[in-house]
Amino acid sequence: RNRGGDEAVGWQRSDRVVGHTRPSASAPSRLANMLVHVRWGKEDMQVELDPEQPPSTFKDLLFQRCGVQPQRQKLLVKGKTVQDEDDWSRFHVRDGSKIMLMGTVDQVPEEPTEKQVFLEDLPEEERDPNVVAKKYTVGLENLGNTCYMNSTVQCLFSVPELKEALREFQAQQEDGTTPTGAKKLTSATKTLFEDLTNSLKPVSPFHFLMVLRQKYPQFAQQGQGGTYMQQDAEECWSQLVFSLRESFEGGGKNRMEDLFGIGTRTYLTCEESGETMQQESMNYTLKCNISGQTNHLHEGIELALQEDRESNSAKLERLALFKGSAKITKLPPYLTVQMVRFFYKVDVQQKAKILRRVSFPILLDLYSFCDTGLQEDLKAPRQRKKEKDDEASGVGVKEKQDVPTEAKEGDDTVIEDVQPASSSAPPKQHTGFYELQAVLTHKGRSADSGHYVSWVRQADGSWIEYDDDVPIPVKEEDILRLSGGGDWHMAYLLLYKSVMA
Repeated sequence: RNRGGDEAVGWQRSDRVVGHTRPSASAPSRLANMLVHVRWGKEDMQVELDPEQPPSTFKDLLFQRCGVQPQRQKLLVKGKTVQDEDDWSRFHVRDGSKIMLMGTVDQVPEEPTEKQVFLEDLPEEERDPNVVAKKYTVGLENLGNTCYMNSTVQCLFSVPELKEALREFQAQQEDGTTPTGAKKLTSATKTLFEDLTNSLKPVSPFHFLMVLRQKYPQFAQQGQGGTYMQQDAEECWSQLVFSLRESFEGGGKNRMEDLFGIGTRTYLTCEESGETMQQESMNYTLKCNISGQTNHLHEGIELALQEDRESNSAKLERLALFKGSAKITKLPPYLTVQMVRFFYKVDVQQKAKILRRVSFPILLDLYSFCDTGLQEDLKAPRQRKKEKDDEASGVGVKEKQDVPTEAKEGDDTVIEDVQPASSSAPPKQHTGFYELQAVLTHKGRSADSGHYVSWVRQADGSWIEYDDDVPIPVKEEDILRLSGGGDWHMAYLLLYKSVMA
């Protein structure tokens, strides 16, 4: 359900590449897969079982075959219940073994029968002051494998400027013609954002989901039994942003480009012919590639910005390899980073997930990835920020807060964005620093299943985990644990907000 890539930026799906692993010379021999019989009601399915993978992975495979979600499955081997963390050797499973599956398929989502309750619709005596004073947004109901969509919406909902742009959006064409699919989806997004703003109960995104599937039919794919399939949250994010950008085009400006657009310049050199060229592009996602040596977000971004490619050589009159390196020429107010954790393995025709731990900072510094011209523009605002940080921190903790004008790569020092008190101060500028605003995570080992959750910073600095319709207060240290390395939630998409000075 998720797909990653080796392109640094952009909408292209050319990031589905073959993964290569370098096994240790002393690695033990691998246990062979086996074919088992799974009894589910009146059905008898033959399913391949990997004894080295946990039962939770086997449940993901069963979900693809019969449509029963993993959390609703119960597996029995010779009367013994199989837990997600069990070792298959405990049950002496071999070729031809019989496994009983218990569980039912979710029904196709239906339009909610109860009208959404809003604060202004309640009589005065029924208005709960504790609810009125709620500090965070309500959740979104899961309509059947829609956690990928819910998590995307909650992250984008955290952008106040996007809410404002949607409030001003008018879907109706000036000539009275029917709005395009993109404008219909933008209008549905506007309505859903209004519901999230005003509702006192979890919101059903039914209308938004129907319009999304109408615009992008891949999100309406169904598996066995008519169950809607799991989808890729990054694809949902990219398609939604693309439609919003299309809807806001016109007048020489685009609100989505202003908010999320990343300008890049790629420098290409052909070592064979000595030719050089430059290519400018506008992108909406910065990628973090993950190799066997990637331990930190900075390292993955640096790896992704190396863009070697084949191109026509005028001197050689044929295709030739050009070594490429991209630099950022325009910084956006909101930066989206994709952790490239999924790749397609051609030999087995399956998507695989990279579980490697890759840490990411609360405060990200992009200075070293910027073009020299942009770096020059950043120096003055970075100096202003440094001076304000020093003033706010005081003499006693000055060294702890001190950050040089040109910060080192990988520096995770957390710096508060101090706002100037004077209303006559000059317009704020980008500093190259970005503070983490939201995280979209994936839990599970299979790219075609698992679960998506969003983690969003609130206006008061606190964090809320949105597990579909359930908002859960969490701490900042919980966010930093989302770096991967196991079966826990791990960051897939990061949304950063620019620190201005």
